[in-house]
Amino acid sequence: MELALNGKTAIVCGSTQGIGWASANELALLGANVYLFARDKEKLAGRVGQLPNQEGQTHGFLVADFDHPNLVKDETERFLKSTNQVHILVNNSGGPKAGTALNADLEDFRIAFNRHVMSSQVLIQELVPLMKVQGFGRIINIISTSVKTPIKGLGVSNTIRGAVANWSKTLSLELAPFGITVNNVLPGYTKTGRLDSIFNTKAEKESKTVEEIKNQIVSEIPAQRLGKAEEVAAAVAFLATPAAAYINGINIPVDGGRTPSL
Repeated sequence: MELALNGKTAIVCGSTQGIGWASANELALLGANVYLFARDKEKLAGRVGQLPNQEGQTHGFLVADFDHPNLVKDETERFLKSTNQVHILVNNSGGPKAGTALNADLEDFRIAFNRHVMSSQVLIQELVPLMKVQGFGRIINIISTSVKTPIKGLGVSNTIRGAVANWSKTLSLELAPFGITVNNVLPGYTKTGRLDSIFNTKAEKESKTVEEIKNQIVSEIPAQRLGKAEEVAAAVAFLATPAAAYINGINIPVDGGRTPSL
């Protein structure tokens, strides 16, 4: 099975922490040159030096706020002036705030759409031409199990994640003839800062302790535990490899078996 990514270059978004950072780390372990992409330059500078480079890779970072697609476009174009090879794109960014769809402000939807759809569209328009020339491309979107079963209390997220999933499937059909695959990884309840925020909000709303909320959630997971960022990252990394060339246009839950649908 061909898993090595030597000579491949990856851009990983939202990659200073959580699943994004774990994914960047896994890709580097497989030999890829990895470029982190997030909004905090100081955090990026600290993280990039921690990436494995046992294969003599070159790592770096890009800086832009994904709430502003025009800035993402400018920064990507600046980066592409220094390279003509990008093989892997991992789209990932912080989720919208919790709350019902009914009570969400229009601005909440606009921000989420910019962050998750528009910025991803900007990136693929900039990078797909290179992938076509190379005859190799992997676009991997880290979204949510809510694209299969909406999650109560995450109205904006459910809506926008569903849009990303359909955007991704459409792209997979368009790009398959060029050796480019487009797939989604759907994390379940995974130990990250984002999950801590969701637990805190839910605990406050239901007048329960965070521990009670956590135990309630874990009881609904067949594996009887929360996931680890590294476990989600393993799925991301595999989809990026040559071995995954015939896997295209799918949603892969990494959730301990919690998603009830097929």
